[in-house]
Amino acid sequence: MKGSLAAIVTACERFMAEHPQHKGSIAFLLTSDEEGQAVDGTVKVIKYLQKKGEKIDWCLVGEPSSVERLGDVVKNGRRGSLCGQLTIHGIQGHVAYPLRANNPIHGFAPLLKTLCEIEWDQGNEFFPPTSFQVTNINGGTGADNVIPGDLELLFNFRYSTEVTHTQLQEQVTSLLDKHGLKYSLTWRHSGLPFLTTPGDLLTATQKAIFEVCGYETTLSTAGGTSDGRFIAPTGAQVIELGPNNSTIHKINECINVKELDSLSIIYQRLLEKLLI
Repeated sequence: MKGSLAAIVTACERFMAEHPQHKGSIAFLLTSDEEGQAVDGTVKVIKYLQKKGEKIDWCLVGEPSSVERLGDVVKNGRRGSLCGQLTIHGIQGHVAYPLRANNPIHGFAPLLKTLCEIEWDQGNEFFPPTSFQVTNINGGTGADNVIPGDLELLFNFRYSTEVTHTQLQEQVTSLLDKHGLKYSLTWRHSGLPFLTTPGDLLTATQKAIFEVCGYETTLSTAGGTSDGRFIAPTGAQVIELGPNNSTIHKINECINVKELDSLSIIYQRLLEKLLI
């Protein structure tokens, strides 16, 4: 995303030099609180802008959206994200005396199988089906002769617009109760799904990519969440367009410098189509 920032800054330099009397206004929103909890960055800025009565019409997020070549994919939406922290409570004991204990791993195993096999929804023309993934699971003391007292589990839903996070929470809770498990469960809802339908921003973006790259782009809502989820609810049209994402979060993360030059030109064309 740092590369995208450089590309849009240089695009704006050229655009404003060539079109000093352009329509509208251009603003940059930079945050260091984009990963993780994301409570002090974009969220706070949006609240501030709403308090002032400022409205965002179009939002370009510089997430690295490209897959095989620059501009081949544009994200016009994202799935919602719901995280759960679950503890199954049992009774610790010696493995030689299982009747005096209650193994939470054994108790939860059938439900885990059920959760992994459920078809939460079938998705739709814009979103893939909702997915359930266990991200961490831990139980036991490290000894091979002790039945654990608790099983701890972290899981995540990436959900489509066919279901709400409240419905997912209710379904999980119902299954836990149905299996007769003693449990503690906390939820963290980190983002609603959003979708930008065809309009000025998407049309201009598709044309700009074709003019610079010579091929059509593909619209997608796959992948993780982005700060676009905080901006879309204001009514803004939101897309994500950035460089190749093949090395993101990897050791020796890198990008071809020539790709950033081309990305800057795409951004400039986009500005010209929207603000001239």
